[in-house]
Amino acid sequence: MIFGGVIFSMKYLTFGEIMLRLKSPGHERLFQSSLLEATFGGGEANVAVSLANYGLDAQYLTVLPDNPIAEACIRELRKFGVDTSKILYKEGRMGIYFVEAGSNQRPSKVVYDRAYSSIALAKPGDIDWDKAFEGAGWFHITGITPAISQSAMELSLESVRIAKQKGITVSCDLNYRKNLWKYGKSAPEVMREMAKYVDVAIANEEDCQKSLGITVDVDVESGELDTAKYKDLSAAVLEQYPNMKMIAITLRESQSADINGWAACLNDRENFYLSRKYEIRDIVDRVGGGDSFAGGLIYGLNTYKSKQDALEFAVAASCLKHTIMGDFNRVSVSEVEKLMSGDASGRVQR
Repeated sequence: MIFGGVIFSMKYLTFGEIMLRLKSPGHERLFQSSLLEATFGGGEANVAVSLANYGLDAQYLTVLPDNPIAEACIRELRKFGVDTSKILYKEGRMGIYFVEAGSNQRPSKVVYDRAYSSIALAKPGDIDWDKAFEGAGWFHITGITPAISQSAMELSLESVRIAKQKGITVSCDLNYRKNLWKYGKSAPEVMREMAKYVDVAIANEEDCQKSLGITVDVDVESGELDTAKYKDLSAAVLEQYPNMKMIAITLRESQSADINGWAACLNDRENFYLSRKYEIRDIVDRVGGGDSFAGGLIYGLNTYKSKQDALEFAVAASCLKHTIMGDFNRVSVSEVEKLMSGDASGRVQR
């Protein structure tokens, strides 16, 4: 495991589902007009894009149908410098998700249409992991992929087990999605097993509670967060998973769809780190905010000697993502570091 010194020759592999994203224009309700904006997005792909933007050798692995929509998706990923050469083509379809942007007291809304997607039909043995992990030093997955289907769950567990056998650092964003766990397994049944192979866990308070079944006295619905309690929550996770090196927990205070407080903490067993807090107003698009945090944290841990700096980079990167439409965080290292340094003026750059 390498922390605190960037290794640009190391490959960073992410694995999961990418979908066609269809969004109503502006703040319209879905189908309020006849238009939908078509882009692409998915947790692990979003992380790969962030890593590629930061100059790392980012590879993305998924399973897609062999059709023009998948081809367009791959072209979009390649635009950012993501290596798509390991993507497999199998039967099935590309999943779709619909997005309706909230405003003020009306929350944003996501509707999934991803049953029988190519990756949902994929099963253990379909992926040659020896080939997939060739040259990889870091592997990133989320709790979304094992929630898609029974076979995708089995494939996800296969991936982290083999990654650990090969000595690859594994990061996992727990990402609890209640609308996906429909095939007979509960999230804790699966994610407790997956967490045994994770070096760097990423979560919010709901993920810890509903994916791992670990609870402390934290109110996830109030919109006001008592950060002192997150030291207990992170310590409880690390106590239950002795092989886990650290866990980062994002702290979101949701005052409305447009106004959020945003910060994070990190526990590496030796120290508890708390980031600065950003007051984000006039949110453009918060979808992909957690993925931008994950991408920023992976970059930070492999670049900065200080874990505090790594955490600050991740929070600043995610803060900027809230200003960008679409799943992908289209920012550079210099832009993130400028915000880290305290320049949040938003003045025109000439």
